[in-house]
Amino acid sequence: MATRQTSSSGKPKSPRIQVVLPEELCRRLTALAEQECRTVSNMAMVLIQQGVQRLEQTGSSLASPSTSTERLRSALEAQQPRRLRGAPRRLRLHRPG
Repeated sequence: MATRQTSSSGKPKSPRIQVVLPEELCRRLTALAEQECRTVSNMAMVLIQQGVQRLEQTGSSLASPSTSTERLRSALEAQQPRRLRGAPRRLRLHRPG
């Protein structure tokens, strides 16, 4: 959950989140921010807004069953069980020697 702080004047600040990024992603985010003359945190906010809007427009949700894992699970569960043909074969292991 985002934390809300108060400024020295007593006004509440905007909610804040803390995120840990891999080095490569942080470097790419910094480069994007520099290209658009923004701070890194402002660039992160813009990208988060765009991502949320895109998810809302497509009707997708990260918790929806349309994720690839859920689709795979549903496809596997829909398959008819197959019987093995014949008895399992015994493996003979030869000792070196």
